[in-house]
Amino acid sequence: MNSDSITDTLNRTVKLALDTGEATTVEEAERIFAGYRMQILIGPDVADSAVLQAAALTAVNCAARTFLGGVFVVGDRGPTRVILPPFDQFGSTIEALGGRSARFATPTLPTLVIGDVQTKDIGPLAVRATTVGWSGGVMPASYPSRSEASVEFTPAGVLAGALGVSEVFQRLRGGNPMACRRAIGINLWRPEQNWLTGEKGVELGRLPSSVWLVGLGNLGQAYLWTLGLLPYGNEGAELVLQDIDVLTQSNMSTSLLTTSDVLGCRKTRAMAAWAEARGFKTTIMERSFGPNFQVGPREPAVALVGVDNALARQAVEDVGFGRVIESGLGRGAQDFLGIDFHTFPSSKAAREIWRETGVAEVDISQPAYRKMLERTGDSCGTIRLAGRSIGAPFVGAVAASMVTAELLRLIMGGTRYEMISCHLRDLDMRSVFEGNPWSPFNPGILSIAA
Repeated sequence: MNSDSITDTLNRTVKLALDTGEATTVEEAERIFAGYRMQILIGPDVADSAVLQAAALTAVNCAARTFLGGVFVVGDRGPTRVILPPFDQFGSTIEALGGRSARFATPTLPTLVIGDVQTKDIGPLAVRATTVGWSGGVMPASYPSRSEASVEFTPAGVLAGALGVSEVFQRLRGGNPMACRRAIGINLWRPEQNWLTGEKGVELGRLPSSVWLVGLGNLGQAYLWTLGLLPYGNEGAELVLQDIDVLTQSNMSTSLLTTSDVLGCRKTRAMAAWAEARGFKTTIMERSFGPNFQVGPREPAVALVGVDNALARQAVEDVGFGRVIESGLGRGAQDFLGIDFHTFPSSKAAREIWRETGVAEVDISQPAYRKMLERTGDSCGTIRLAGRSIGAPFVGAVAASMVTAELLRLIMGGTRYEMISCHLRDLDMRSVFEGNPWSPFNPGILSIAA
């Protein structure tokens, strides 16, 4: 297999073992990740909670793409309280997402607990997903459950499920001794506040009627996943889906809505099919994003942007969107757990934030890339592979919960945030900058489903 074909097939999280030098071949890196397993224990109360189901489904979806040794799910089944086509049963949805049913917990496996589960028979490496209003996070499973359903906010469930997978992953990788031993989360209503003791947020009473999604990879699909878990009824939002790429095997490892049956399809068309099955109305845009087109007066005025191209990010204020919410992820072995979030218009222009557009130098000094270069003689292909970013689906899901929360604060009249920078290694060290209130703006709203 040449380096170009590996670029399209390599699991982007497995690439971490190549970039750290742990593995000298792709096969060795895959063997390392094949040794990673976890289990998810689901309590009976999850059957009645859309938020906890959002946590469980997000956790299974992320973990199955990351823990190649398997994700084992123990617990109650029943109808879904969220809508994820084409399933109407919680258990069949879990299995379709890659979860393997198990009758009993295995004490030796790292564990994510969701809901009211007795923890006396599981091992010490266990965390509990927790949601309190608009807040989501995890804490050691030995702590008492703190989840509260007074405010049903499914993005908090997405956040909790993704952070549960993140904590287990960081602990298994060995680089963060505090992982799974701490309480860690984000208050999506007031990100500067403590996630357990801060404001709980308001009851969600309305939803956006239209949104433009720019980029349909890791981030864009996580945005769509999180929007799909919101309580839209028969009248779904109108979505414009913009991308120019085709889905490849590598997208399976990072992108929450990529399945084997859509590989080779354009991202726009595969995501439009999923969104329409969910009840959304879609328009596809298969053009590169940039300043050379203008948003029409009847097209969605709010854009959720998830691209890693600096030139495209510079142009987000140039095409006529009324409001832009965007996020970007870290790339390398030390930074792939990082998230940067911005909203526009803001006090600092997008072109100023992403002024630097030079190509970063690619390091091919690690043993895996040296071997590949020696074997193939293809320096361009080797550099291309080494330059691809490490990606993990749980990082994209955390970012999506933040972006969706900002969109919903806009709808509900909450505080607007101009920039948030955080790293899943230590969320307490996040930087949060509140922006000046935007001028009055109506993006279009729908009522939530009963």
